[in-house]
Amino acid sequence: MTLPHTHADRSWHATETAEAIDVLDSGLQGLSTPESARRIRQYGPNVLEDLRPPSAALVFARQFRSPLIAILLAAATVTLVFREWIDAGVIAFVLLLNASIGFVQERKADAAVRALMEMAVPRARVLRDGREVEVDGRDLVPGDLVLLESGARIPADMRLIRAQALLVDESMLTGESEPVVKHTRALASNLPLGDRGSVAHAGSMVTSGRGAGLVFATGPHTVLGGIAELLRSEPQAATPLQQRMTRLSRLIMFAVLSSCALVFVLGLATGGQVRELLMAAVALAVAAVPEGLPIVLTIALALGVTRMARRNAIVRRLPAVETLGSATVIGSDKTGTLTENRMTVRRIWAAGQVRLPVSVSARSGFGAGVSSPLAQDAATLTLLTGVLTNEAVMQTTTDGVEAQGDPTEIALLLAAAEAGLAPEPQRDAYACIADLPFEPSRRFSAAIRAWNGTEVLFAKGAPERVVDMCDSVLADGAEAPLDVAEANAAARSMAADGLRVLALAVSRGRRSGDPPLDLEEPCGLVLVGLVGLMDPPRKGVREAVAACHSAGVRVVMITGDHALTAGSIATELGITSNSRRTVTGSDLEGMDEDELRSAVSGTDVFARVSPEDKLRIVRALQAHGEVVAVTGDGVNDAPALKSASIGVAMGEGGTDVAREAAEIVLTDDNFVSIVGAIEQGRITFDNVRRATFFLVSTSMATIVALIVTVAAGWPLLMVPAQLLWLNLVTSGLQDVALAFERGDRNVLRKSPRSAREGIMSPLLWQRAAGTSIVRAGGTLALFYWVLEDTGSIATAQTVALTTMVLFSAFQAGNARSEYRSVFTVSLRDNPFLVWATIGTLALHMGALYFPPTQLVLRVEPLPLHYWPIMIAVAAAVLVVVEAEKAVRRRVTHDADSPPDGPSGPGSGRGA
Repeated sequence: MTLPHTHADRSWHATETAEAIDVLDSGLQGLSTPESARRIRQYGPNVLEDLRPPSAALVFARQFRSPLIAILLAAATVTLVFREWIDAGVIAFVLLLNASIGFVQERKADAAVRALMEMAVPRARVLRDGREVEVDGRDLVPGDLVLLESGARIPADMRLIRAQALLVDESMLTGESEPVVKHTRALASNLPLGDRGSVAHAGSMVTSGRGAGLVFATGPHTVLGGIAELLRSEPQAATPLQQRMTRLSRLIMFAVLSSCALVFVLGLATGGQVRELLMAAVALAVAAVPEGLPIVLTIALALGVTRMARRNAIVRRLPAVETLGSATVIGSDKTGTLTENRMTVRRIWAAGQVRLPVSVSARSGFGAGVSSPLAQDAATLTLLTGVLTNEAVMQTTTDGVEAQGDPTEIALLLAAAEAGLAPEPQRDAYACIADLPFEPSRRFSAAIRAWNGTEVLFAKGAPERVVDMCDSVLADGAEAPLDVAEANAAARSMAADGLRVLALAVSRGRRSGDPPLDLEEPCGLVLVGLVGLMDPPRKGVREAVAACHSAGVRVVMITGDHALTAGSIATELGITSNSRRTVTGSDLEGMDEDELRSAVSGTDVFARVSPEDKLRIVRALQAHGEVVAVTGDGVNDAPALKSASIGVAMGEGGTDVAREAAEIVLTDDNFVSIVGAIEQGRITFDNVRRATFFLVSTSMATIVALIVTVAAGWPLLMVPAQLLWLNLVTSGLQDVALAFERGDRNVLRKSPRSAREGIMSPLLWQRAAGTSIVRAGGTLALFYWVLEDTGSIATAQTVALTTMVLFSAFQAGNARSEYRSVFTVSLRDNPFLVWATIGTLALHMGALYFPPTQLVLRVEPLPLHYWPIMIAVAAAVLVVVEAEKAVRRRVTHDADSPPDGPSGPGSGRGA
C-alpha cells in the first residue's frame, strides 16, 4: 500500500518553475540513486492500483439473485419432486446457461482498469546523479527529471521546466483534436485540464519538439489514475431490459403464489381433499412459470448480436442489444467519433476571396522560369508556402498515403497534394537555404528557399503575428496595399466558425548584393493568404444525426475540445442551431446538481469538459428519466461509457480502456453505424415482447382454466406432466421462432419507448387477459362436453391439452404484430415460425399416438371427429384478436404505428 501522496493536489500549472524545484526537493541534475530508492519506498511504484477481483465462485453465485431465476429454481424443485427428470434437466440447463453468460460478462468488468494499468508504464529517460539513463516507468518518483522528445509517451504527471517547440497530443484525456503547445510559464490556477500548458500528464503523447519536466504525481495520483478510480468506483448500470425483466419476474412470482393460494382456499371451501388440492396447486405453479422465457430472451439477444455485427457493431453484453434501441439521448464525443480525428484544410482566403479547392496544372516545379513568386495565383502560392515551411513528411505507399509530423502541417501537405502540388517535388525544386522551426513563443515558422536564381523567404504562423510582418497583399498576380482590417476580419470570421487559422506570407526575391533576409524577425513581406483548418465531420454523420432525430433520439455533443470548434461542428452536423448555447467545463463548475439538471434539458453542446464533467452530464440526463447512450474513444470517455445506460466505443481508433468500458464497440468507428444498431435494438426488443406475450398469455389461460375447474369442483383439467408438456411443446419452438421476426418497416419512425414501459405494454396485457378468457373458456367447454359425453377423465384431459396446443398455434400468429393483421405479415418474413408451428403440432400428435408418451403424459388417441371441433374452437382466438386490431386501425388510421403519442397505448408502465 502506498503512502499518502503529498504533492498531487497542488495547482502545479500555476507554480513557478523555481518553486516547483524547491517543493519537490529536486534540481536540474535530477535525483540521486539513493534518493530515488527512498522515494519509491515512500510513494510506491508508478502503477495504477490493482484491486483483487471477487472470486469466481462468488461471481457465479451472484447470477442466481433475480426473481425469475428464483421462479425457475422453484420449478426445478417441483419437477424433481414429481421425478420429471427431462423437464428438470431442461430447467437446469436454462439456469446454467444464464448463469454462465452473466459470469463471463462480469469477469470482464475489471478489464478496463487493467488496460489503464498497461498504458501507464512506458519506459522513460531521466537524469539520475546528473547522468541520462533510461528506466522503467514503474520506477519514477516525484522529483524525477524526465526528458521528453517527439514520439514519447509521457509516463507521469510533471511540471515542465524546459519546452522547445513542444507539442503534446492530449486527446485521449481531454478530447481536444489539436496538439497542445507546451511551455514553462506559470498560469492561473482555475484553468481546465486542456488549458494547463505548463504541465504534461501521464498517457499523453509528444507529437513534436523537446522538453523536460519534474514529476509531481505518479500512479493512482495522476490524472490518468483519477480516471481509473472513477471507472473502478462507477457501478455498472442495469439496462432497461434488465429492469423490465426484473419487474416482470416479480409480477410472475406474485401471480404464481397468489394463484396457488387461491386454488387451495377455493378447494377447501368446496370440500376438496388437502392432498388433491396440493397437487392442483403444484400443477398451477408449474403451468404459471414460463420456463422458456430465459431461453427466448437469450436467443433473441444473441440473434440481435449477430445482426448488429453485420452492421459493424460488436456487442459485448447481451442485454446491451436492446438498450440501444431504448436510447432517448446519445451523448457523443466529437474527436474521432463525429469527426475523422485528423486536421484538414477547410477554407483558403486569398486575394480577398475564399477559394477552395485549388487546382494546379503543373505537378512539380511550380513557377519554373518565373523570376518572382508574386507573379503566381495567390491561393496556389498559399498552398506552396504551406509546403515550403513544413517539417512533416508524407509518402505514398501501396496501402495509401502515410504521413508523420504535426497534424496541422500534415493537413497542409495533403491540401497541396490534392491541388496538384506534390510536396516532395516542390521541396526539391526550391532548395532550402535556411529554416526556422516553429516555436510557441515566436508563433511562426519560416524558411529561405532558392527561387530561380533568387532567395525568397516563406513564413506561416498566427495571423496576428504574420500580418504584422507584411506591408502588402498579393491580389491577381500583383501586389496591392494591405488592408489590415480586412485581413484580420477574414481571420476572425474563420475562427468564429471554429477553424484554426494560419497566415502565410512571402518576401520579394533577393538577388546577389541585396540586404540579407532576416529569418528571425522578417518584415516587409507580402501576405499571400489565410488557411482555416479543422478536424472534419465524418461522411454520413449529418444524415445519421437526422435519422436519430426522426427516431425521437436526441444527440448531444460532449467533448473536451474548444467551444467554438465544438459549436461549429455541431451546427454543421445538425446537432444544434446557432440559437442553442454551448456550455463549457468552466460553466459546469459553477452549477449545482439542480442547475445542471436544468441546463442539460436545453443544451446540445458541452465543450472543454473533464471526465468528471462527462459523468455529471450523463447522470443529470438520467435524472430526467433519459436512457443515455454515450459514444467515445478516449480514456477520458471511459467513466461516462461505463456509467451510461449503454456505452458505445470506437473499435479502430479507440483506446483499449474505452472498448473495455463499453457494452458495444463499432468496428468502423462510424457514428452512422449507431443508427443501424438502434434499429436492430428496437427490433430485438419487439421480438422479446412478442415471445413474452405469447408465453404469458398461454400461462394466464392455463391459470384461469385451472382455477375455474377447482372452484367448480370438477376433476383436475390437466395433470402436472401434461402442463409441463404444454409448456415444453409450445414454448420450445414457437416462442423461439418469434425471436426471428424481421420487425415493422417503420420502426425508426417511432419515438423511443417510455422508460416506465414494461416488456408487456398495457395493450398486450389487455390482449393477454382477453385471449386467456377465450382460450380458457373454449378449453373448459370442450373438457366438460367430452367428460359428459364419454365419462372418461383421461379423454377429457387429452382434449383439453390438445385444444390448448391448437390455441397456441393461432396465438403465435397474433403475436407477430401488435397492430398489423396477421394476414398482412408475410410468412416469408419468418419461415422458421411456420416450421416451428408445424413441428409443434406434429410433435404433439405423435405424443398422442406413441405408447411410451401416452403412458408418461397420461393421454390417449382422440377420435377423428373431435379434431374439426377443436380446431374451430381454437381459431376463435385469432378471430377475436383480428377484430380488435381492425377496430384500433380504424380509429388510428395507421396499420404500423401505435396511436396517441410516442409509445401509443403502450406508453404506460406495464411490466
